[in-house]
Amino acid sequence: MLRGEAGGNRVVAVLADSIVSAVNLAEVQTKLVIGGMGEAFAWSQIVMLGLQSVPFDDALACVAGSLVRATRPLGLSLGDRACLALAMERNATVYTADRAWKNLNLGIKIEVIR
Repeated sequence: MLRGEAGGNRVVAVLADSIVSAVNLAEVQTKLVIGGMGEAFAWSQIVMLGLQSVPFDDALACVAGSLVRATRPLGLSLGDRACLALAMERNATVYTADRAWKNLNLGIKIEVIR
C-alpha cells in the first residue's frame, strides 16, 4: 500500500481495524528503506498509518518457531511466521500478497489481496 502496489486498496479498507507485530513493522521499514526511502521518512509513513503494534513476546516466538515445518516448504520467512502467529493468537484474518499462504491450514482466515 505504501509503495502503490496492486492490492493496496484492500489493505486501506481494513487498516483501521488492523494489528501488526513489531517484527512486521521492522520488516515494512526494511522494505521501504531498501526501496529508496530515507529511514526517518519511511518510519513516519508507517507511524502515520496508526496501526496498533503488538510486541513480539515469548508466546508469539514459540508459535512462530513451531510453524517452521508447515511454512518452510512454501518459502515463508520468520517475519511471515510472526504475522501468522499473531493472527493465530488473536483468531484474526491475515491479509497477504503471497498466494502460497492459501496452502496453509492453520485454522485462521487468509485473504490474498491480489
